[in-house]
Amino acid sequence: MNIKENVINVFEIVKESAKKSGRRFEDIIVLAASKTQPPEKLLEAYKSGIRYFGENKVQEGIKKIEILQSKMPHAHWHLIGGLQTNKAKYAVRFFELIHSLDRVSLADEINKRAEKEDKIQNVLIEVNIGEESSKYGVSPKDLKRLFEYSLEKKNLKILGLMCIPPYFEDKEKVRPYFIKLRQLKEELEREFNISLPHLSMGMSHDFDVAIEEGATIVRIGTAIFGERKY
Repeated sequence: MNIKENVINVFEIVKESAKKSGRRFEDIIVLAASKTQPPEKLLEAYKSGIRYFGENKVQEGIKKIEILQSKMPHAHWHLIGGLQTNKAKYAVRFFELIHSLDRVSLADEINKRAEKEDKIQNVLIEVNIGEESSKYGVSPKDLKRLFEYSLEKKNLKILGLMCIPPYFEDKEKVRPYFIKLRQLKEELEREFNISLPHLSMGMSHDFDVAIEEGATIVRIGTAIFGERKY
Protein backbone atom coordinates (compact mmCIF):
# COMPACT_ATOMS: atom_id res chain seq x y z
CA MET A 1 0.00 0.00 0.00
CA ASN A 2 1.56 3.22 -1.20
CA ILE A 3 -0.36 6.41 -0.41
CA LYS A 4 1.40 8.45 -3.10
CA GLU A 5 0.51 5.92 -5.81
CA ASN A 6 -3.04 5.71 -4.49
CA VAL A 7 -3.45 9.49 -4.65
CA ILE A 8 -2.13 9.58 -8.24
CA ASN A 9 -4.61 6.84 -9.17
CA VAL A 10 -7.53 8.66 -7.49
CA PHE A 11 -6.63 11.92 -9.25
CA GLU A 12 -6.62 10.12 -12.61
CA ILE A 13 -10.10 8.73 -12.02
CA VAL A 14 -11.33 12.17 -10.92
CA LYS A 15 -9.92 13.74 -14.10
CA GLU A 16 -11.67 11.17 -16.32
CA SER A 17 -14.98 11.41 -14.47
CA ALA A 18 -14.89 15.22 -14.45
CA LYS A 19 -14.33 15.21 -18.20
CA LYS A 20 -17.41 13.01 -18.67
CA SER A 21 -19.54 15.56 -16.83
CA GLY A 22 -18.08 18.50 -18.75
CA ARG A 23 -16.00 19.78 -15.86
CA ARG A 24 -12.34 20.08 -14.95
CA PHE A 25 -10.25 18.27 -12.35
CA GLU A 26 -9.91 21.60 -10.52
CA ASP A 27 -13.69 21.74 -10.04
CA ILE A 28 -13.64 18.69 -7.76
CA ILE A 29 -12.44 18.60 -4.14
CA VAL A 30 -10.79 15.29 -3.30
CA LEU A 31 -11.30 15.02 0.43
CA ALA A 32 -9.33 12.34 2.26
CA ALA A 33 -11.68 10.63 4.73
CA SER A 34 -9.11 10.18 7.45
CA LYS A 35 -10.94 8.79 10.49
CA THR A 36 -8.83 6.35 12.55
CA GLN A 37 -5.80 7.11 10.36
CA PRO A 38 -2.65 8.18 12.26
CA PRO A 39 -1.26 11.69 11.67
CA GLU A 40 1.77 10.39 9.74
CA LYS A 41 -0.51 8.92 7.07
CA LEU A 42 -2.34 12.22 6.70
CA LEU A 43 1.02 13.95 6.30
CA GLU A 44 1.97 11.47 3.60
CA ALA A 45 -1.30 12.16 1.76
CA TYR A 46 -0.67 15.90 2.09
CA LYS A 47 2.81 15.53 0.60
CA SER A 48 1.21 13.56 -2.26
CA GLY A 49 -1.09 16.45 -3.15
CA ILE A 50 -4.18 16.09 -0.91
CA ARG A 51 -5.29 19.39 0.63
CA TYR A 52 -8.68 18.49 2.12
CA PHE A 53 -9.19 16.17 5.06
CA GLY A 54 -12.48 14.96 6.52
CA GLU A 55 -12.80 13.70 10.06
CA ASN A 56 -15.82 11.88 11.50
CA LYS A 57 -15.28 12.62 15.17
CA VAL A 58 -14.71 16.09 16.54
CA GLN A 59 -12.19 15.20 19.25
CA GLU A 60 -10.12 12.92 17.02
CA GLY A 61 -10.08 15.61 14.34
CA ILE A 62 -8.97 18.33 16.75
CA LYS A 63 -6.04 16.22 17.97
CA LYS A 64 -4.83 15.73 14.40
CA ILE A 65 -5.30 19.41 13.53
CA GLU A 66 -3.22 20.43 16.55
CA ILE A 67 -0.46 17.95 15.68
CA LEU A 68 -0.39 18.68 11.95
CA GLN A 69 -1.28 22.33 11.39
CA SER A 70 2.33 23.53 11.35
CA LYS A 71 3.39 20.69 9.02
CA MET A 72 0.35 21.02 6.74
CA PRO A 73 -0.21 24.79 6.53
CA HIS A 74 -2.45 24.63 3.44
CA ALA A 75 -4.72 21.85 4.70
CA HIS A 76 -8.49 22.36 4.89
CA TRP A 77 -10.35 20.48 7.61
CA HIS A 78 -13.93 19.32 7.20
CA LEU A 79 -16.21 17.51 9.64
CA ILE A 80 -18.00 14.75 7.75
CA GLY A 81 -19.47 12.64 10.57
CA GLY A 82 -22.72 13.11 12.44
CA LEU A 83 -22.50 16.00 14.92
CA GLN A 84 -23.87 15.94 18.45
CA THR A 85 -25.23 19.29 19.59
CA ASN A 86 -22.88 19.37 22.60
CA LYS A 87 -19.83 19.12 20.31
CA ALA A 88 -20.94 21.96 18.02
CA LYS A 89 -18.81 24.61 19.72
CA TYR A 90 -15.62 22.62 19.07
CA ALA A 91 -16.67 21.81 15.51
CA VAL A 92 -17.20 25.49 14.80
CA ARG A 93 -13.85 26.43 16.29
CA PHE A 94 -11.77 23.92 14.33
CA PHE A 95 -13.55 22.95 11.09
CA GLU A 96 -13.90 25.00 7.93
CA LEU A 97 -16.93 23.10 6.60
CA ILE A 98 -19.44 20.94 8.51
CA HIS A 99 -21.06 18.39 6.17
CA SER A 100 -23.67 17.07 8.60
CA LEU A 101 -26.28 19.68 9.47
CA ASP A 102 -29.47 17.60 9.68
CA ARG A 103 -31.86 19.12 12.23
CA VAL A 104 -33.20 22.42 13.51
CA SER A 105 -31.63 22.10 16.98
CA LEU A 106 -28.20 21.64 15.41
CA ALA A 107 -28.70 24.67 13.15
CA ASP A 108 -29.52 26.71 16.27
CA GLU A 109 -26.46 25.47 18.13
CA ILE A 110 -23.98 25.88 15.27
CA ASN A 111 -25.31 29.38 14.63
CA LYS A 112 -25.04 30.31 18.32
CA ARG A 113 -21.48 28.99 18.60
CA ALA A 114 -20.42 30.63 15.34
CA GLU A 115 -21.75 33.96 16.58
CA LYS A 116 -19.65 33.60 19.74
CA GLU A 117 -16.58 32.84 17.62
CA ASP A 118 -17.40 35.82 15.38
CA LYS A 119 -17.45 33.44 12.42
CA ILE A 120 -19.74 32.58 9.54
CA GLN A 121 -19.81 28.78 9.64
CA ASN A 122 -19.98 27.03 6.27
CA VAL A 123 -22.29 24.00 6.33
CA LEU A 124 -23.81 21.37 4.09
CA ILE A 125 -27.19 19.86 4.86
CA GLU A 126 -26.96 16.09 5.12
CA VAL A 127 -29.86 14.33 3.42
CA ASN A 128 -30.79 10.74 4.27
CA ILE A 129 -31.29 10.07 0.58
CA GLY A 130 -32.12 6.37 1.01
CA GLU A 131 -34.29 7.05 4.09
CA GLU A 132 -32.35 4.41 6.04
CA SER A 133 -32.95 4.22 9.79
CA SER A 134 -29.24 3.55 10.41
CA LYS A 135 -28.09 6.80 8.76
CA TYR A 136 -27.93 10.43 9.78
CA GLY A 137 -29.55 13.09 7.66
CA VAL A 138 -32.80 14.94 7.14
CA SER A 139 -35.50 13.12 5.19
CA PRO A 140 -35.86 14.45 1.60
CA LYS A 141 -39.44 15.50 2.38
CA ASP A 142 -38.26 17.63 5.35
CA LEU A 143 -35.27 19.14 3.55
CA LYS A 144 -37.00 22.30 2.37
CA ARG A 145 -38.20 23.16 5.87
CA LEU A 146 -34.72 22.72 7.38
CA PHE A 147 -33.13 24.63 4.50
CA GLU A 148 -35.52 27.56 4.89
CA TYR A 149 -35.00 27.61 8.65
CA SER A 150 -31.20 27.48 8.37
CA LEU A 151 -31.16 30.15 5.70
CA GLU A 152 -32.44 32.64 8.28
CA LYS A 153 -29.47 32.05 10.59
CA LYS A 154 -27.04 34.91 10.12
CA ASN A 155 -23.93 32.95 11.19
CA LEU A 156 -24.62 29.95 8.94
CA LYS A 157 -23.78 29.76 5.26
CA ILE A 158 -25.30 26.81 3.43
CA LEU A 159 -23.02 25.73 0.59
CA GLY A 160 -24.92 22.66 -0.60
CA LEU A 161 -25.99 19.13 0.26
CA MET A 162 -24.33 15.91 1.36
CA CYS A 163 -25.47 12.29 1.36
CA ILE A 164 -24.32 8.77 2.15
CA PRO A 165 -26.52 6.59 -0.09
CA PRO A 166 -27.24 2.90 0.46
CA TYR A 167 -24.31 0.64 -0.41
CA PHE A 168 -24.53 -1.60 -3.47
CA GLU A 169 -21.76 -3.79 -4.85
CA ASP A 170 -22.91 -2.66 -8.30
CA LYS A 171 -22.21 1.06 -8.17
CA GLU A 172 -24.64 1.76 -11.02
CA LYS A 173 -27.39 1.06 -8.50
CA VAL A 174 -26.14 4.04 -6.48
CA ARG A 175 -26.41 6.45 -9.42
CA PRO A 176 -30.16 7.19 -8.92
CA TYR A 177 -29.43 8.41 -5.37
CA PHE A 178 -26.75 10.80 -6.63
CA ILE A 179 -29.14 12.06 -9.31
CA LYS A 180 -31.82 12.58 -6.64
CA LEU A 181 -29.49 14.66 -4.44
CA ARG A 182 -28.50 16.81 -7.41
CA GLN A 183 -32.16 17.34 -8.27
CA LEU A 184 -32.95 18.35 -4.67
CA LYS A 185 -30.13 20.89 -4.79
CA GLU A 186 -31.37 22.30 -8.09
CA GLU A 187 -34.92 22.59 -6.73
CA LEU A 188 -33.67 24.58 -3.73
CA GLU A 189 -31.59 26.83 -5.97
CA ARG A 190 -34.60 27.60 -8.16
CA GLU A 191 -37.09 28.09 -5.35
CA PHE A 192 -34.87 30.25 -3.15
CA ASN A 193 -32.95 31.94 -5.98
CA ILE A 194 -29.65 30.92 -4.41
CA SER A 195 -26.45 29.30 -5.62
CA LEU A 196 -25.39 26.13 -3.81
CA PRO A 197 -21.90 25.33 -5.09
CA HIS A 198 -21.37 21.95 -3.42
CA LEU A 199 -22.62 18.38 -3.59
CA SER A 200 -20.67 16.15 -1.22
CA MET A 201 -21.33 12.61 -2.40
CA GLY A 202 -19.36 9.56 -3.42
CA MET A 203 -16.76 7.50 -1.58
CA SER A 204 -13.97 5.13 -2.57
CA HIS A 205 -16.32 2.58 -4.13
CA ASP A 206 -18.41 4.91 -6.28
CA PHE A 207 -16.84 8.37 -6.49
CA ASP A 208 -16.46 8.22 -10.27
CA VAL A 209 -20.24 7.78 -10.65
CA ALA A 210 -20.85 10.57 -8.12
CA ILE A 211 -18.67 12.97 -10.10
CA GLU A 212 -20.47 12.06 -13.32
CA GLU A 213 -23.71 13.07 -11.57
CA GLY A 214 -22.44 16.38 -10.24
CA ALA A 215 -20.41 15.78 -7.07
CA THR A 216 -18.03 18.63 -6.24
CA ILE A 217 -16.64 16.96 -3.09
CA VAL A 218 -15.79 13.25 -2.96
CA ARG A 219 -14.91 11.68 0.39
CA ILE A 220 -12.26 9.04 -0.16
CA GLY A 221 -10.76 6.85 2.56
CA THR A 222 -9.88 3.32 1.47
CA ALA A 223 -8.74 4.28 -2.05
CA ILE A 224 -6.16 6.63 -0.50
CA PHE A 225 -5.18 4.99 2.80
CA GLY A 226 -5.96 1.33 2.11
CA GLU A 227 -8.27 -0.87 4.16
CA ARG A 228 -8.71 0.23 7.76
CA LYS A 229 -7.26 -1.96 10.48
CA TYR A 230 -9.41 -1.79 13.60
